Amino acid sequence: MTETRASVDRDTRDAIGDLFVDYAYFLDHEQFDDWLALFVESSTYKAIPRENVAQNLPATLILCENKAMIRDRLVALQQANEYNIHTARHMVSNLRILAATPEGYRVTANYAVFQTDQDGRTRLFSVGTYEDRIVRVDGELKFQDKVAVIDTASVPTLLAVPL
Repeated sequence: MTETRASVDRDTRDAIGDLFVDYAYFLDHEQFDDWLALFVESSTYKAIPRENVAQNLPATLILCENKAMIRDRLVALQQANEYNIHTARHMVSNLRILAATPEGYRVTANYAVFQTDQDGRTRLFSVGTYEDRIVRVDGELKFQDKVAVIDTASVPTLLAVPL
């Protein structure tokens, strides 16, 4: 099913695009506090395999039901978890605003995450789509719901860093 693109003004389209650029930049540069600031308090963050979405199965690989849970995940990432040391690069493309309402925007985009290990080897880590809801809070756009729909349920290593 092809969804039409919502009609929004250029400033709004640019602001939504900037939100996605900031999202990727903050993750790639491990500016996790700045990344977390892109979410509202009642936000959700999920990573779910495409197969589960297609079959309407609720199982996710990551489920954070509010900003406090996202914050806890970041604290664990920074202080407790042991995972492969790497440099990440998030690529976001084909941004499409599907709906614009007074409550906010429904937006989809493709993503690819590459990881380079300490030996300089780069690999594709994850690819999929973002299916997001974005709201305006005090004049700023923020994520209400961030859903990474992963093209495969198989990820090569621990899914520690957010997609």
